[in-house]
Amino acid sequence: MIIITGANGQLGRAIVENLLTLVPTEQISVSVQNPEKARDLEQRGVRVRRGDFDDAESLAHAFEGASQVLIVSAPRLGEQALRQHRTAIDMAKAAGAQRILYTSQMAANPASPFAPAPDHAATEEALRESGVAFISLRNGYYASSAVPLLGNAIETGEAVAPEDGPVAWTAHDDLARAAAITLTKGELNGITPPLTGTEALDLAGVAEIVSEVTGRPIRRIIVSDDEFRARLIANGSPEAVANMYLGYFAASRQGAFAHVDPTLARLIGRPPMTLRDVVKVTLQMDK
Repeated sequence: MIIITGANGQLGRAIVENLLTLVPTEQISVSVQNPEKARDLEQRGVRVRRGDFDDAESLAHAFEGASQVLIVSAPRLGEQALRQHRTAIDMAKAAGAQRILYTSQMAANPASPFAPAPDHAATEEALRESGVAFISLRNGYYASSAVPLLGNAIETGEAVAPEDGPVAWTAHDDLARAAAITLTKGELNGITPPLTGTEALDLAGVAEIVSEVTGRPIRRIIVSDDEFRARLIANGSPEAVANMYLGYFAASRQGAFAHVDPTLARLIGRPPMTLRDVVKVTLQMDK
């Protein structure tokens, strides 16, 4: 039985949909906090069980019969994230899983200024310590985040942000396909190469694409980190959110998201979606 956690989220659900094209339905089970939101999967023959990273007993039930468990990283930071991931790893091991997969990030690094990166690095260490065969899928930076990083630039014509660096923007759908293929064909082991799109673009490049797609000119304006933080907080962003953004810009300046690797294209058997492709879809959905 292949167990997927977080199957009500964007990435987890896409992984399940891809798995359904690769293996019989009865081999797939999902672990979700709210089973009611996954009833459509249950109606299609997928086993649906409640699983909460803060409730080890629920995971023991959700992971029952597991041959592989794919842990979609929790939307948490710091010690809470690591505690939840360790619980999921421990319960997957206890359930007898022969292999654990984890959705990490290409910037995973204990010293990174990007807040999720040390959490991913610590989780990878917990996977090593588990003694269970594992694959840490080092996903590229989500392309769906590119347009939001521009703020209200489409309306104002100005993309105001600190200095940044290139990012190998990568589509959720491509990463989901790669995860499903890895679960069924087992081509990767341990910590993977970065699973990325084929081009790395900075925010000025993102603005240029959005401008071309919308027909609205956008000018990139660089401000200091302090000025950007002040702008965010003045517009109502919590300090933690402002710090998350600043950590992203600092990490991108260090080149944390810049590496382009062919592994994703090889896994899915086609060129990954470009940022332009994702921008078109994102803006169409926003209409």
